[in-house]
Amino acid sequence: MATRAKPSAKTTTAPAAPPWTPSELIRILDDRYGRAPQQASAAPVFELLLTLLSQHTSDRNSGQAMHRLIERFPTWDAVLAAPVREVEDAIRPGGLAPTKSKRMQELLAEVKVRKPDWDLGFLRGMPLEDAKAWLTSLPGVGPKTAACVLLFALERPALPVDTHVERVSKRLGLVPLKMPADKAPKICVRWTIKCIHAKYECIDAHDRLCNKWNFVEGAFCACKALLRRWPL
Repeated sequence: MATRAKPSAKTTTAPAAPPWTPSELIRILDDRYGRAPQQASAAPVFELLLTLLSQHTSDRNSGQAMHRLIERFPTWDAVLAAPVREVEDAIRPGGLAPTKSKRMQELLAEVKVRKPDWDLGFLRGMPLEDAKAWLTSLPGVGPKTAACVLLFALERPALPVDTHVERVSKRLGLVPLKMPADKAPKICVRWTIKCIHAKYECIDAHDRLCNKWNFVEGAFCACKALLRRWPL
């Protein structure tokens, strides 16, 4: 006699834990690292050059290079008119000075053509995507640099996504793991400017201080409670 096959046991999958809110993440990281006060520089050209100098070096080195630049050349016109070797010498602490000095003068030359008075304040009133497009049309300016200028100089809700922000945002489930870095800021448009600024500062600090293995297992990791809800 044929026997009826026993129904296979149903397997149940536990529902995924809901992602935490930006404000929850910021509170936890704030408690661990604190937060520098939000102070817009209101100096878009300054932010353009500082971000250029920050490439492939530390904040300390790029800051020193920027300080030497403005100490040696009192105006952007003076930087543009100087022999490239003098600019190179001024920014040497930032590394890659031969390359960055040429890119800096190319960038300033294009800004000068478009805005002879160096005033980029008009970007405050432009639609955000148009402002990003204007900045990224400048030579050597990519999405991260454009976002830095908009956020730190003009208080626009743009999120600079560097290696640190991308890595930690994906580990914490704020953006999908396979999402390209240039797409990540688009899911953050609902956040306030204060929240975006805090998210950048906190996540950047966290990734610099907590490497991949410590991020999961380290006793000092401020995000362990979150990882228990959304394990890797």
